Amino acid sequence: MSFSRPVHRNLWSLTVLCLLRTRPMHPYEMQRLIREWHKDEFLDLKRGSLYHAIERLKRSGLISPVETNREGKRPERTIYRLTERGEEEVYEWLRQLLAKPVREPSQFFAALSFLPLLAPDSVLHELQQRVFLLESEIAGLNAVLREMMPKIGRLVLVEVEYERALREAEMAWVKSLMEDLRSGKLAWDPKALGQQVGGPPREDDVPSTTGDKTCNRKPH
Repeated sequence: MSFSRPVHRNLWSLTVLCLLRTRPMHPYEMQRLIREWHKDEFLDLKRGSLYHAIERLKRSGLISPVETNREGKRPERTIYRLTERGEEEVYEWLRQLLAKPVREPSQFFAALSFLPLLAPDSVLHELQQRVFLLESEIAGLNAVLREMMPKIGRLVLVEVEYERALREAEMAWVKSLMEDLRSGKLAWDPKALGQQVGGPPREDDVPSTTGDKTCNRKPH
């Protein structure tokens, strides 16, 4: 009886499986399509991880080599295809990703959770910087959509639309938070909060350094 290896699910593996779902291809062609479709930029795919993903998928039995060819003096290129198990895996994986929301706390989420440690004026200043950067990112996403939509169509760029929608929604929320800070609707005193949360220890919380005081303490 043979046992297949467990599937290592990450964005590189998903990208390889989805590309091979379109047709068999070699890694160089995968790299070209990833660049042309801006998948490396929006999926945050690290360089050099493509071949590691291919090896893992091959060991897991999700893809298999079809043939190896050489063109002129170029290195040999191995063409891969999805196996039957690979077809099942990519469909199931995509369904789960689309259907099930997953909490993915970001660094911004973490910063918001500790917001009271900063003074409101400081928070307002930093949020203004964030708005400037969000506006720049949204402009960049709009440029990608304008340039690439006529070339490859909307279907391949829906994740860029989604990213733009997220950035626009975040910017709208940040601006509303800034308005509440300016109006005083949201206000706090970091020093007062610090005293409430972690003020000086009470006298009876400090262990005594003399045995006499401990012995003479009356029971409650």
